Amino acid sequence: MLLDKRLSRLAKNLVHYSCELKKGEKILIEFSDSIDYQLINCIVKEVFNVGAYPFLQMNNDRIKREIMLNMSEELAGLMAKYAVYRMSEMDAYIGIRGSNNVYELSDVDAERRKIYDIKYSQPVHHDIRVDKTKWVILRYPTEAMSQQSKMTTEAFEDFYFKVCNLDYKKMSDAMDGLVALMNATDRVRIVAKDTDLSFSIRDIAAIKCSGLRNIPDGEVYTAPVKDSVNGVISYNAPSIYNGIEFSGVKLTFKDGKIIKAQAATPELTAAANKIFDTDGGARFVGEFALGVNPYVKKAMGDILFDEKISGSIHFTPGSCYTEASNGNESAIHWDLVLIQTKEFGGGEIYFDDKLIRKDGRFVVPELYSLNPENLK
Repeated sequence: MLLDKRLSRLAKNLVHYSCELKKGEKILIEFSDSIDYQLINCIVKEVFNVGAYPFLQMNNDRIKREIMLNMSEELAGLMAKYAVYRMSEMDAYIGIRGSNNVYELSDVDAERRKIYDIKYSQPVHHDIRVDKTKWVILRYPTEAMSQQSKMTTEAFEDFYFKVCNLDYKKMSDAMDGLVALMNATDRVRIVAKDTDLSFSIRDIAAIKCSGLRNIPDGEVYTAPVKDSVNGVISYNAPSIYNGIEFSGVKLTFKDGKIIKAQAATPELTAAANKIFDTDGGARFVGEFALGVNPYVKKAMGDILFDEKISGSIHFTPGSCYTEASNGNESAIHWDLVLIQTKEFGGGEIYFDDKLIRKDGRFVVPELYSLNPENLK
């Protein structure tokens, strides 16, 4: 089979730019069995070219479902014991996700999923991978993703490689102005249809995401001061979480806490509230971010793409990141997206009462470089 040169370019970006892999380092490459072997081979070749050591793990969602259906605290703890040891030995991590059925885990009981998340996933991926390794996560363009995005397979692949192989160094440089502005900001106000939300980001670091942790990438994030959030936000992008597709999610906050959570139907409202009742931190917000990827213009039901939509924000109930910590801890981290471009109803963002973005476009000179035509 003829090698698609776009795979080679993606592999080089992942190994050299995203992970900055060095000679003698160990990297875990974790991937779905639906991923084209050629991409994995390209990554492995680049790892060897660096003089580093690749370790591989292949996953299957149908097998994962069978394990999760029978999950217990004892099993999760045993799985974590060995996975933590392996992850703690790694210097870097590449996770390539792809599924032929995004709803494969939708019938796993919430309590068993909670055990898996808290006893296995959190100590392995949050405590070790996120905090102690160089890592990057990406999706692979499966036919299921093409169908989910309502595009032909060929059209979706073209879209995917434009998004994933853009010049992330250029994007990184363009983000510096937004980082500086966010670091100097106290009060933020978000206005859109059925949305009027205010909070503080004072003294919490702004972090740019430009291909070092997610591919595709394109966001600058921070976190709200934990008890500062007040008002209402209505998200207009659908979100698949725990195998359930949520729409019409609307959250009301008082002093940082979600005091009312609604969704499009009573069943979805009940499911959303069950997620927000996971633990004490699930009704507080751990992340506020602005999306800027110029090629991602609408939601496709995959959060790695949707949270990067140009002209969007995501305001995330659950755990915060160490680099931009507001002290909130939770087993969940649910990225919910509000798109503010004209096509989706528009909206404004104010920093300390100054309008900085309107209808998805930055309106202050120091941020013009982040508008889509300047990043392509």
